[in-house]
Parts: sequence; structure tokens; C-alpha cells
Amino acid sequence: MYALAVCAEMVFRELPIEERARRLHGAGFQVELWDWTKHDLDALARTPADFVSMTGYVTGSLTDEAGAAELLRTAEESLKAAEHLGCTRLNLHGTGLDGQGLPVVPVQGEPTGEMWMAAQRTLTRIAELGESAGVVFTLENLNTAVDHPGVPFAKAADTLALVAAVDRPGLRMNLDLYHAQIGEGNLIELVRRAHAAGLVGEIQVADVPGRCEPGTGEINYPAVARTLAEIGYEGTVAMEAWASDDTEAALERFRAAFTL
Repeated sequence: MYALAVCAEMVFRELPIEERARRLHGAGFQVELWDWTKHDLDALARTPADFVSMTGYVTGSLTDEAGAAELLRTAEESLKAAEHLGCTRLNLHGTGLDGQGLPVVPVQGEPTGEMWMAAQRTLTRIAELGESAGVVFTLENLNTAVDHPGVPFAKAADTLALVAAVDRPGLRMNLDLYHAQIGEGNLIELVRRAHAAGLVGEIQVADVPGRCEPGTGEINYPAVARTLAEIGYEGTVAMEAWASDDTEAALERFRAAFTL
């Protein structure tokens, strides 16, 4: 079935990132990272961890010419970092995010048709980079109501539409169910639709409200897990969530929610 991963940025936060990676590996989880520029890649490479996702750019955006050029330039840098760690997926957003998760190029209202076309062109070039390097870039849906106001193409429906429009194996969707619950809901049907289209690169989870581990909020993650088994999903399910209290307990709650 699917594999389980955990974002090392959000758990064991009192420990250095390489020790977090070791602990997650020891507990049987794959490991995900955010901004690779903030870490000692050599130290991480010396751990036994299986790194499966990290941020796929440093700066840039999808829709303006200068931002797209910067996105492509830093995506190439990210590919080198990913190769160093043996990481197979690189994550993208509708635009670059600052340290507070706010967009560097915010939009007011819905993206224009011109922005959609520009984003498709940029993502096609990103997909080509991924295919040449043998990795997959994933475009993540975000929520604008709580965490990321002003991000374009934030809804899962928008992200799915862009990935479908590009239609390249080097680009898939990072279906984040925490963000989708806040922005759209109807998670099981969303999972079914995205999987049926063959466009899911991975699935990320956290509970609502609070963005903590499964079992701390309103989402019925065991029902989601049963759906994933029914549809034959074989990718990664990653916990991108804060530990509500003890990290070890949070990891076990996550494992229990997705163990059938």
C-alpha cells in the first residue's frame, strides 16, 4: 500500500534537524523537509533517513516573467540539493512564500486568465526539468483562509487543473488534505477524483483546526485511509503537522490512523 512519511520541520523541534531525521527513520517513517538552504546537507546525507520530499525552489513565482525565471533558476539549484540527499520529489506553491507563509506575490481575488496561461507555461518548463533529472515536482494546494492569504492557485481544484493542463510526468499534485478541508472540504471525493485522474504525487495530512496530528480535530482520517486502500493508492502519505503534545505520541496517532 502507501508509505508513511513525516515532515521533520514540525516534530522533535528541540533537536537538530539531522537528529530528527534519524529518529523518524528509526520509527519507520520516510522524511520530508522544507527549505533545504537552511540545513547542512552533508549532515543530513550522513543519516540513514529516506528523504522523499523537500521544497523545490528558493524564490520565484509562476505568473510574471522575472518571477518565473527566478523560479526555474532556483529549481535547478534545488535539483542539485535533492540529488545530494537522494530525494525524489520537489514541492512547489502558487507563488513563493515568506517566513510567515505569506505570498511574496499576493493576488487580490481570482487569478486572471493570463495568469493561468503563464503558470501553465512555467510549470511545463518545471516539469521538463524534473523529467531530465528523474524526479517529480509536486504542486501543493494551500488554504487562504487561515495560513496563506493571497496565494494564487491555492485551492485543490485549481492545483489539480494546472497539473492536468501541463499533463507531464514531471509534475504532479501534492494533495494536502489539511488545506483542502479548510478551503473546500469533501475530502474523500477529492481524493477519489485526483487519484482517478492519475495526478497525485503525494498526500499530506494534518487535522483541523490546529494543524496537529490526525485524531486531534474534525477530519475522519481512518475513513480517508480506507478510501486510499480501496482505490489502490500506492504513494506516500505524509504528516505535515505539529505535534499537539508529545512527538512520539503524535507519530503513533498518525500511524494508527493510517494502519488498516
